[in-house]
Amino acid sequence: MDRPDDENVKFPSCDAYFDTIQSKKKLPLSLQESLTAAFAQIPVSSFPDVPNGRVIEIPGDTSILDAVRILSEHNIRAAPVLNPESGAPADWKGRYLGIIDYSAIILWVLENAEIAAVALSAGSATVAGVGMGAVGAVGAAAFGATGPAAVAGLTAAAVGAAIAGGLTAEKGVAKDGLTAADHLGEDFYKVLLQQEPFRSTTVRSIVESYRWSPFVPITLDSSMLTVLLLLSKYRLRNVPVIEPDKPIIKNFITQTGVVKGLQQCRGRDWFDYISALPLSDLGLPFMSFDEVITVNGSDLILEAFKCMKDNKIGGVPVVEGPNKKLVGSVSIRDIRFLLLRPDLFSNFRQLTVMEFMKTLGSTLPDSGNNGLVKPPLTCRPDASLGSVIDSIASRITHRIYVVDGDFEVVGVVTLRDVISCFIYEPPGYCDNYLASAMDKLEDRGADSVDKS
Repeated sequence: MDRPDDENVKFPSCDAYFDTIQSKKKLPLSLQESLTAAFAQIPVSSFPDVPNGRVIEIPGDTSILDAVRILSEHNIRAAPVLNPESGAPADWKGRYLGIIDYSAIILWVLENAEIAAVALSAGSATVAGVGMGAVGAVGAAAFGATGPAAVAGLTAAAVGAAIAGGLTAEKGVAKDGLTAADHLGEDFYKVLLQQEPFRSTTVRSIVESYRWSPFVPITLDSSMLTVLLLLSKYRLRNVPVIEPDKPIIKNFITQTGVVKGLQQCRGRDWFDYISALPLSDLGLPFMSFDEVITVNGSDLILEAFKCMKDNKIGGVPVVEGPNKKLVGSVSIRDIRFLLLRPDLFSNFRQLTVMEFMKTLGSTLPDSGNNGLVKPPLTCRPDASLGSVIDSIASRITHRIYVVDGDFEVVGVVTLRDVISCFIYEPPGYCDNYLASAMDKLEDRGADSVDKS
Protein backbone atom coordinates (compact mmCIF):
# COMPACT_ATOMS: atom_id res chain seq x y z
CA MET A 1 0.00 0.00 0.00
CA ASP A 2 1.52 3.29 -1.08
CA ARG A 3 2.06 5.77 1.70
CA PRO A 4 3.60 9.25 1.45
CA ASP A 5 7.00 9.41 3.08
CA ASP A 6 5.94 12.36 5.21
CA GLU A 7 2.65 10.87 6.40
CA ASN A 8 2.22 11.39 10.12
CA VAL A 9 0.94 8.79 12.53
CA LYS A 10 -2.70 9.55 13.23
CA PHE A 11 -6.09 8.00 13.62
CA PRO A 12 -8.17 8.34 10.47
CA SER A 13 -10.70 11.15 10.28
CA CYS A 14 -13.89 9.49 11.43
CA ASP A 15 -16.06 12.46 12.29
CA ALA A 16 -18.07 12.43 9.04
CA TYR A 17 -19.20 8.83 9.46
CA PHE A 18 -20.01 9.12 13.14
CA ASP A 19 -21.71 12.52 12.86
CA THR A 20 -23.93 11.23 10.05
CA ILE A 21 -24.95 8.17 12.05
CA GLN A 22 -25.70 10.28 15.09
CA SER A 23 -27.71 12.84 13.12
CA LYS A 24 -29.96 10.14 11.65
CA LYS A 25 -30.81 8.49 14.96
CA LYS A 26 -34.42 8.86 16.03
CA LEU A 27 -33.67 8.25 19.69
CA PRO A 28 -34.67 10.54 22.55
CA LEU A 29 -31.69 12.66 23.50
CA SER A 30 -32.24 11.83 27.15
CA LEU A 31 -31.85 8.11 26.41
CA GLN A 32 -28.64 8.66 24.44
CA GLU A 33 -27.18 10.77 27.22
CA SER A 34 -28.13 8.23 29.88
CA LEU A 35 -26.63 5.31 27.94
CA THR A 36 -23.42 7.18 27.19
CA ALA A 37 -23.06 8.18 30.84
CA ALA A 38 -23.68 4.59 31.93
CA PHE A 39 -21.05 3.14 29.60
CA ALA A 40 -18.62 5.80 30.84
CA GLN A 41 -19.03 4.42 34.37
CA ILE A 42 -18.56 0.74 33.46
CA PRO A 43 -14.90 -0.35 33.84
CA VAL A 44 -13.21 -2.51 31.24
CA SER A 45 -12.44 -5.02 34.01
CA SER A 46 -16.13 -6.00 33.97
CA PHE A 47 -15.97 -7.21 30.35
CA PRO A 48 -15.80 -11.03 30.00
CA ASP A 49 -12.38 -12.55 29.40
CA VAL A 50 -11.49 -14.17 26.09
CA PRO A 51 -12.35 -17.90 25.77
CA ASN A 52 -10.29 -20.05 28.15
CA GLY A 53 -9.03 -16.86 29.78
CA ARG A 54 -5.92 -16.78 27.58
CA VAL A 55 -5.13 -14.32 24.82
CA ILE A 56 -3.64 -16.06 21.77
CA GLU A 57 -0.19 -14.59 21.07
CA ILE A 58 2.10 -15.28 18.12
CA PRO A 59 5.92 -15.08 18.48
CA GLY A 60 7.50 -12.65 16.04
CA ASP A 61 9.79 -15.31 14.56
CA THR A 62 6.82 -17.49 13.52
CA SER A 63 6.55 -18.09 9.77
CA ILE A 64 3.63 -16.42 8.07
CA LEU A 65 2.12 -19.78 7.10
CA ASP A 66 2.24 -21.01 10.69
CA ALA A 67 0.68 -17.71 11.79
CA VAL A 68 -2.19 -18.22 9.35
CA ARG A 69 -2.69 -21.73 10.74
CA ILE A 70 -2.84 -20.36 14.29
CA LEU A 71 -5.40 -17.69 13.35
CA SER A 72 -7.46 -20.23 11.45
CA GLU A 73 -7.37 -22.94 14.15
CA HIS A 74 -8.54 -20.47 16.82
CA ASN A 75 -11.08 -18.84 14.48
CA ILE A 76 -9.70 -15.35 15.09
CA ARG A 77 -8.82 -12.55 12.70
CA ALA A 78 -5.91 -11.01 14.59
CA ALA A 79 -3.43 -11.68 17.40
CA PRO A 80 -0.73 -9.71 19.25
CA VAL A 81 2.83 -10.44 18.14
CA LEU A 82 5.53 -11.14 20.74
CA ASN A 83 8.98 -9.64 20.41
CA PRO A 84 11.29 -12.71 20.33
CA GLU A 85 14.17 -10.59 21.64
CA SER A 86 12.36 -8.93 24.51
CA GLY A 87 13.66 -11.14 27.33
CA ALA A 88 11.78 -10.03 30.46
CA PRO A 89 10.35 -6.61 29.50
CA ALA A 90 9.00 -4.26 32.11
CA ASP A 91 6.03 -3.09 30.06
CA TRP A 92 3.98 -3.91 26.94
CA LYS A 93 6.10 -1.71 24.67
CA GLY A 94 9.02 -4.08 25.11
CA ARG A 95 7.00 -7.29 24.94
CA TYR A 96 4.84 -6.72 21.85
CA LEU A 97 5.72 -5.77 18.29
CA GLY A 98 2.15 -5.11 17.22
CA ILE A 99 -0.84 -7.03 15.88
CA ILE A 100 -0.93 -9.39 12.92
CA ASP A 101 -4.20 -9.66 11.03
CA TYR A 102 -5.49 -10.81 7.68
CA SER A 103 -5.28 -7.30 6.20
CA ALA A 104 -1.49 -7.29 6.49
CA ILE A 105 -1.34 -10.87 5.20
CA ILE A 106 -3.28 -9.88 2.09
CA LEU A 107 -0.75 -7.13 1.39
CA TRP A 108 2.08 -9.59 1.75
CA VAL A 109 0.46 -12.18 -0.54
CA LEU A 110 -0.38 -9.70 -3.29
CA GLU A 111 2.98 -7.97 -3.33
CA ASN A 112 5.16 -11.06 -3.01
CA ALA A 113 3.05 -12.91 -5.56
CA GLU A 114 4.16 -10.27 -8.02
CA ILE A 115 7.81 -10.98 -7.27
CA ALA A 116 7.31 -14.72 -7.75
CA ALA A 117 5.43 -14.12 -10.99
CA VAL A 118 8.29 -12.10 -12.42
CA ALA A 119 10.86 -14.65 -11.30
CA LEU A 120 9.04 -17.59 -12.83
CA SER A 121 8.18 -15.79 -16.03
CA ALA A 122 11.92 -15.20 -16.48
CA GLY A 123 12.40 -18.94 -16.67
CA SER A 124 13.80 -20.26 -13.40
CA ALA A 125 13.08 -19.42 -9.79
CA THR A 126 16.67 -20.07 -8.77
CA VAL A 127 18.34 -18.26 -11.67
CA ALA A 128 15.93 -15.33 -11.27
CA GLY A 129 17.17 -14.69 -7.78
CA VAL A 130 14.52 -16.41 -5.69
CA GLY A 131 16.87 -19.13 -4.49
CA MET A 132 19.10 -19.15 -1.44
CA GLY A 133 21.93 -17.38 -3.25
CA ALA A 134 19.99 -14.17 -3.82
CA VAL A 135 19.65 -12.93 -0.25
CA GLY A 136 21.25 -9.65 -1.27
CA ALA A 137 18.52 -8.97 -3.86
CA VAL A 138 15.14 -10.63 -3.56
CA GLY A 139 16.08 -12.11 -0.22
CA ALA A 140 15.69 -8.69 1.38
CA ALA A 141 11.98 -9.40 1.66
CA ALA A 142 12.73 -12.00 4.31
CA PHE A 143 14.19 -9.31 6.52
CA GLY A 144 11.30 -6.89 6.48
CA ALA A 145 11.86 -4.98 3.23
CA THR A 146 8.42 -5.84 1.94
CA GLY A 147 6.87 -2.42 1.43
CA PRO A 148 5.72 -1.16 -2.00
CA ALA A 149 8.96 0.62 -2.84
CA ALA A 150 10.94 -2.47 -1.87
CA VAL A 151 8.72 -4.68 -4.01
CA ALA A 152 9.41 -2.55 -7.07
CA GLY A 153 13.14 -2.86 -6.46
CA LEU A 154 12.95 -6.58 -5.78
CA THR A 155 10.94 -7.18 -8.94
CA ALA A 156 13.59 -5.41 -10.99
CA ALA A 157 16.28 -7.40 -9.19
CA ALA A 158 14.56 -10.67 -10.07
CA VAL A 159 14.38 -9.79 -13.75
CA GLY A 160 17.94 -8.50 -13.73
CA ALA A 161 19.19 -11.72 -12.15
CA ALA A 162 17.46 -13.76 -14.84
CA ILE A 163 19.05 -11.77 -17.63
CA ALA A 164 22.46 -11.98 -15.98
CA GLY A 165 21.98 -15.73 -15.82
CA GLY A 166 21.64 -15.96 -19.59
CA LEU A 167 17.84 -15.99 -19.78
CA THR A 168 15.62 -13.52 -21.54
CA ALA A 169 12.81 -12.06 -19.49
CA GLU A 170 9.48 -11.62 -21.18
CA LYS A 171 9.02 -8.20 -22.69
CA GLY A 172 7.30 -5.89 -20.23
CA VAL A 173 7.16 -8.47 -17.46
CA ALA A 174 8.43 -6.01 -14.85
CA LYS A 175 5.37 -3.88 -15.59
CA ASP A 176 2.96 -6.77 -15.69
CA GLY A 177 4.02 -9.02 -12.85
CA LEU A 178 0.44 -9.46 -11.62
CA THR A 179 -0.49 -11.48 -14.76
CA ALA A 180 2.85 -13.11 -15.50
CA ALA A 181 2.07 -16.39 -13.75
CA ASP A 182 -1.48 -17.05 -14.95
CA HIS A 183 -0.62 -20.55 -16.20
CA LEU A 184 2.25 -21.57 -13.97
CA GLY A 185 0.10 -23.55 -11.55
CA GLU A 186 1.92 -25.59 -8.91
CA ASP A 187 5.38 -24.24 -9.80
CA PHE A 188 4.20 -20.75 -8.98
CA TYR A 189 2.76 -21.89 -5.67
CA LYS A 190 6.00 -23.64 -4.71
CA VAL A 191 8.01 -20.48 -5.32
CA LEU A 192 5.57 -18.32 -3.39
CA LEU A 193 5.37 -20.53 -0.33
CA GLN A 194 8.27 -22.98 -0.28
CA GLN A 195 11.38 -21.15 -1.50
CA GLU A 196 13.31 -18.15 -0.30
CA PRO A 197 12.58 -15.42 0.54
CA PHE A 198 8.95 -16.33 0.94
CA ARG A 199 9.49 -19.38 3.13
CA SER A 200 11.53 -17.31 5.58
CA THR A 201 9.08 -14.46 5.87
CA THR A 202 8.18 -14.04 9.50
CA VAL A 203 5.32 -12.41 11.30
CA ARG A 204 7.77 -9.83 12.60
CA SER A 205 8.78 -8.66 9.13
CA ILE A 206 5.16 -8.22 8.10
CA VAL A 207 4.10 -6.42 11.26
CA GLU A 208 7.01 -4.02 10.97
CA SER A 209 6.26 -3.35 7.30
CA TYR A 210 2.46 -3.16 7.34
CA ARG A 211 1.09 -1.55 10.47
CA TRP A 212 -2.56 -1.82 9.56
CA SER A 213 -3.71 -2.55 13.11
CA PRO A 214 -2.26 -0.23 15.75
CA PHE A 215 -1.35 -1.74 19.09
CA VAL A 216 -3.07 0.74 21.38
CA PRO A 217 -3.83 -0.93 24.73
CA ILE A 218 -6.19 0.30 27.41
CA THR A 219 -6.12 -0.48 31.11
CA LEU A 220 -8.58 -2.41 33.25
CA ASP A 221 -9.85 0.78 34.85
CA SER A 222 -10.61 2.44 31.50
CA SER A 223 -14.29 2.90 30.67
CA MET A 224 -16.28 0.76 28.27
CA LEU A 225 -17.33 3.97 26.53
CA THR A 226 -13.72 4.43 25.44
CA VAL A 227 -13.67 0.88 24.09
CA LEU A 228 -16.96 1.30 22.23
CA LEU A 229 -15.75 4.53 20.64
CA LEU A 230 -12.47 2.95 19.56
CA LEU A 231 -14.33 0.03 17.99
CA SER A 232 -16.93 2.19 16.25
CA LYS A 233 -16.04 5.80 15.55
CA TYR A 234 -12.28 5.21 15.47
CA ARG A 235 -12.48 2.04 13.35
CA LEU A 236 -10.32 -0.27 15.43
CA ARG A 237 -11.30 -3.94 15.27
CA ASN A 238 -9.72 -4.99 18.51
CA VAL A 239 -8.45 -3.39 21.70
CA PRO A 240 -5.82 -5.07 23.92
CA VAL A 241 -6.35 -4.73 27.67
CA ILE A 242 -3.35 -4.53 30.01
CA GLU A 243 -2.78 -4.21 33.73
CA PRO A 244 -0.82 -1.13 34.79
CA ASP A 245 2.91 -1.81 35.20
CA LYS A 246 2.57 -5.34 33.81
CA PRO A 247 3.63 -6.40 30.31
CA ILE A 248 1.08 -9.13 29.64
CA ILE A 249 -2.22 -8.63 27.83
CA LYS A 250 -5.07 -9.39 30.21
CA ASN A 251 -7.88 -9.36 27.66
CA PHE A 252 -8.51 -8.71 23.97
CA ILE A 253 -11.82 -6.97 23.20
CA THR A 254 -13.14 -7.24 19.65
CA GLN A 255 -16.10 -5.80 17.77
CA THR A 256 -17.63 -9.28 17.72
CA GLY A 257 -17.25 -9.65 21.48
CA VAL A 258 -18.95 -6.32 22.14
CA VAL A 259 -21.94 -7.07 19.89
CA LYS A 260 -22.38 -10.48 21.52
CA GLY A 261 -22.23 -8.71 24.88
CA LEU A 262 -24.95 -6.30 23.78
CA GLN A 263 -27.07 -9.28 22.77
CA GLN A 264 -26.90 -10.51 26.36
CA CYS A 265 -28.62 -7.29 27.46
CA ARG A 266 -31.94 -8.50 26.09
CA GLY A 267 -34.64 -7.96 28.70
CA ARG A 268 -33.31 -4.61 29.82
CA ASP A 269 -35.63 -1.71 28.96
CA TRP A 270 -33.06 0.39 27.10
CA PHE A 271 -31.85 -2.51 24.94
CA ASP A 272 -35.34 -3.79 24.15
CA TYR A 273 -36.43 -0.30 23.13
CA ILE A 274 -33.48 0.31 20.80
CA SER A 275 -33.34 -3.22 19.36
CA ALA A 276 -37.05 -3.07 18.41
CA LEU A 277 -36.47 -0.06 16.14
CA PRO A 278 -36.13 -0.52 12.37
CA LEU A 279 -32.70 0.10 10.87
CA SER A 280 -33.86 3.35 9.27
CA ASP A 281 -34.60 4.85 12.68
CA LEU A 282 -30.95 4.34 13.59
CA GLY A 283 -29.44 5.81 10.42
CA LEU A 284 -28.77 2.43 8.81
CA PRO A 285 -27.66 1.27 6.38
CA PHE A 286 -25.09 4.04 6.48
CA MET A 287 -24.07 3.69 2.81
CA SER A 288 -26.61 4.08 0.01
CA PHE A 289 -27.02 1.25 -2.49
CA ASP A 290 -24.79 2.94 -5.07
CA GLU A 291 -21.96 3.29 -2.52
CA VAL A 292 -21.75 -0.40 -1.59
CA ILE A 293 -18.52 -1.91 -2.93
CA THR A 294 -19.17 -5.20 -4.73
CA VAL A 295 -17.35 -7.78 -6.87
CA ASN A 296 -18.67 -9.99 -9.65
CA GLY A 297 -18.48 -13.76 -9.69
CA SER A 298 -16.36 -13.60 -12.85
CA ASP A 299 -13.71 -11.38 -11.22
CA LEU A 300 -10.43 -12.97 -10.18
CA ILE A 301 -10.30 -13.86 -6.49
CA LEU A 302 -7.04 -11.94 -6.08
CA GLU A 303 -8.80 -8.88 -7.47
CA ALA A 304 -11.47 -9.32 -4.80
CA PHE A 305 -8.79 -9.37 -2.09
CA LYS A 306 -7.12 -6.36 -3.70
CA CYS A 307 -10.48 -4.56 -3.63
CA MET A 308 -10.71 -5.17 0.11
CA LYS A 309 -7.16 -4.00 0.62
CA ASP A 310 -7.58 -0.84 -1.46
CA ASN A 311 -10.85 0.12 0.22
CA LYS A 312 -9.79 -1.01 3.71
CA ILE A 313 -12.85 -3.20 4.22
CA GLY A 314 -13.17 -6.69 5.64
CA GLY A 315 -15.49 -8.24 3.07
CA VAL A 316 -17.39 -7.70 -0.15
CA PRO A 317 -20.68 -9.06 -1.53
CA VAL A 318 -20.50 -11.11 -4.72
CA VAL A 319 -23.17 -9.98 -7.18
CA GLU A 320 -24.48 -10.75 -10.65
CA GLY A 321 -26.02 -8.47 -13.25
CA PRO A 322 -26.53 -4.70 -13.37
CA ASN A 323 -28.94 -4.80 -10.41
CA LYS A 324 -26.37 -6.30 -8.02
CA LYS A 325 -28.24 -9.51 -7.22
CA LEU A 326 -26.47 -11.14 -4.27
CA VAL A 327 -24.99 -14.59 -4.95
CA GLY A 328 -22.31 -14.86 -2.24
CA SER A 329 -19.64 -13.02 -0.28
CA VAL A 330 -15.89 -13.06 0.26
CA SER A 331 -14.08 -11.87 3.39
CA ILE A 332 -10.50 -11.06 4.33
CA ARG A 333 -10.31 -14.24 6.39
CA ASP A 334 -10.79 -16.33 3.24
CA ILE A 335 -7.20 -15.59 2.23
CA ARG A 336 -6.24 -18.41 4.60
CA PHE A 337 -7.74 -20.99 2.24
CA LEU A 338 -5.37 -19.94 -0.54
CA LEU A 339 -2.38 -20.39 1.75
CA LEU A 340 -3.41 -23.53 3.63
CA ARG A 341 -4.93 -25.55 0.77
CA PRO A 342 -2.35 -25.68 -2.04
CA ASP A 343 -3.96 -28.88 -3.28
CA LEU A 344 -7.11 -26.91 -4.07
CA PHE A 345 -5.71 -23.53 -5.02
CA SER A 346 -2.35 -24.04 -6.72
CA ASN A 347 -3.73 -22.07 -9.69
CA PHE A 348 -5.08 -19.24 -7.58
CA ARG A 349 -3.62 -16.62 -9.92
CA GLN A 350 -6.35 -17.39 -12.47
CA LEU A 351 -9.11 -18.45 -10.08
CA THR A 352 -12.39 -16.52 -10.32
CA VAL A 353 -14.47 -15.52 -7.30
CA MET A 354 -17.22 -17.97 -8.25
CA GLU A 355 -14.75 -20.83 -8.75
CA PHE A 356 -13.23 -20.00 -5.38
CA MET A 357 -16.62 -20.12 -3.64
CA LYS A 358 -17.61 -23.36 -5.39
CA THR A 359 -14.32 -25.02 -4.46
CA LEU A 360 -14.82 -24.10 -0.83
CA GLY A 361 -18.44 -25.19 -1.01
CA SER A 362 -17.43 -28.65 -2.16
CA THR A 363 -15.10 -29.17 0.80
CA LEU A 364 -16.57 -27.36 3.80
CA PRO A 365 -19.18 -29.07 6.02
CA ASP A 366 -21.51 -26.04 6.15
CA SER A 367 -22.04 -25.76 2.40
CA GLY A 368 -25.45 -25.11 0.95
CA ASN A 369 -27.29 -27.13 -1.68
CA ASN A 370 -25.91 -24.92 -4.46
CA GLY A 371 -22.36 -26.07 -3.78
CA LEU A 372 -21.28 -22.68 -2.45
CA VAL A 373 -20.13 -21.89 1.05
CA LYS A 374 -22.87 -20.96 3.50
CA PRO A 375 -24.90 -18.08 1.99
CA PRO A 376 -24.12 -14.60 3.35
CA LEU A 377 -26.32 -13.09 6.02
CA THR A 378 -29.09 -10.85 4.71
CA CYS A 379 -31.91 -8.73 6.06
CA ARG A 380 -34.65 -6.50 4.67
CA PRO A 381 -34.49 -2.69 4.87
CA ASP A 382 -37.29 -2.70 7.48
CA ALA A 383 -35.55 -5.25 9.74
CA SER A 384 -35.20 -4.43 13.43
CA LEU A 385 -31.80 -3.81 14.95
CA GLY A 386 -32.42 -6.68 17.37
CA SER A 387 -32.90 -9.20 14.54
CA VAL A 388 -29.69 -7.95 12.92
CA ILE A 389 -27.77 -8.35 16.19
CA ASP A 390 -29.13 -11.89 16.62
CA SER A 391 -28.12 -12.85 13.07
CA ILE A 392 -24.62 -11.41 13.32
CA ALA A 393 -23.99 -12.89 16.77
CA SER A 394 -25.20 -16.35 15.75
CA ARG A 395 -22.88 -16.54 12.75
CA ILE A 396 -19.94 -14.61 14.25
CA THR A 397 -19.66 -12.52 11.10
CA HIS A 398 -18.72 -8.88 10.66
CA ARG A 399 -21.49 -7.73 8.32
CA ILE A 400 -25.00 -8.35 7.09
CA TYR A 401 -26.20 -7.35 3.63
CA VAL A 402 -29.44 -5.42 3.23
CA VAL A 403 -31.42 -6.73 0.24
CA ASP A 404 -34.74 -5.92 -1.37
CA GLY A 405 -37.42 -8.32 -2.60
CA ASP A 406 -35.37 -9.35 -5.63
CA PHE A 407 -32.30 -10.07 -3.48
CA GLU A 408 -30.51 -7.03 -4.82
CA VAL A 409 -27.94 -5.46 -2.49
CA VAL A 410 -29.15 -2.06 -1.27
CA GLY A 411 -26.86 -1.66 1.74
CA VAL A 412 -24.61 -3.26 4.33
CA VAL A 413 -24.59 -3.10 8.13
CA THR A 414 -21.30 -3.85 9.92
CA LEU A 415 -20.39 -4.53 13.53
CA ARG A 416 -19.05 -1.01 13.70
CA ASP A 417 -22.45 0.34 12.65
CA VAL A 418 -24.25 -1.70 15.29
CA ILE A 419 -22.01 -0.45 18.10
CA SER A 420 -22.46 3.14 16.90
CA CYS A 421 -26.22 2.88 17.50
CA PHE A 422 -25.79 2.73 21.27
CA ILE A 423 -23.42 5.61 21.98
CA TYR A 424 -22.25 9.04 21.03
CA GLU A 425 -19.03 10.84 21.93
CA PRO A 426 -19.29 13.66 24.44
CA PRO A 427 -17.32 16.72 23.25
CA GLY A 428 -13.59 16.14 23.66
CA TYR A 429 -14.11 12.81 25.44
CA CYS A 430 -11.33 10.88 23.68
CA ASP A 431 -8.99 13.79 22.97
CA ASN A 432 -6.54 13.15 25.81
CA TYR A 433 -6.61 9.38 25.37
CA LEU A 434 -6.00 9.51 21.62
CA ALA A 435 -3.20 12.05 22.01
CA SER A 436 -1.47 9.73 24.50
CA ALA A 437 -2.05 6.71 22.24
CA MET A 438 -0.52 8.51 19.26
CA ASP A 439 2.54 9.42 21.31
CA LYS A 440 3.02 5.74 22.11
CA LEU A 441 2.63 4.77 18.45
CA GLU A 442 5.13 7.40 17.35
CA ASP A 443 7.60 6.08 19.93
CA ARG A 444 7.29 2.67 18.27
CA GLY A 445 7.67 4.01 14.74
CA ALA A 446 4.20 3.02 13.51
CA ASP A 447 3.42 3.83 9.90
CA SER A 448 -0.36 3.81 9.61
CA VAL A 449 -3.65 2.85 11.14
CA ASP A 450 -6.08 0.26 9.86
CA LYS A 451 -9.16 2.09 8.62
CA SER A 452 -11.25 -0.97 7.83
